[in-house]
Amino acid sequence: MKKNKTIVFGIGNVGRQDDGLGWLFLDHLKEKQFNHLDLEYRYQLQIEDAELICNYDTVIFVDAVKSNVAKGFYLKKCKPSSKYGYSTHELAPETILHLAKDLYKHQPKAYILGIEGVQWDLEIGLTDKAKLHFKKAKKYFIENISLLPSVMQVSNQEFGN
Repeated sequence: MKKNKTIVFGIGNVGRQDDGLGWLFLDHLKEKQFNHLDLEYRYQLQIEDAELICNYDTVIFVDAVKSNVAKGFYLKKCKPSSKYGYSTHELAPETILHLAKDLYKHQPKAYILGIEGVQWDLEIGLTDKAKLHFKKAKKYFIENISLLPSVMQVSNQEFGN
């Protein structure tokens, strides 16, 4: 395994309006040539992702959130949790981390970038409010990506709020 290898998961569905925020975030990283990051597009996280993240030191999960978020986005440390839903459609990033730790004895540094969305209808394109939140999250991420591991080791607070 290479040192400081990072993977970013964009979770969502561009055909459901603001649910596409995770994928669009990855598109932005490609456009800005963040070639040192591995990018994975997901409709939802899957059990197999626990094995995949064992090849990385750092994992970032980017997803749209339905809750109201101060400033429209947050970046927080993600910790393993054995809580799970009744179907594989509900696997949370925390569950993927738990499985990697439990099954493969690997626990990468992990973060969740949650971007507030407002509409989830069958339609392509973000709402104006989600576009504003997306813009803020992109700016914050790009300005702070190099600081992630060191900043987040020191603090458990959410950033961006």
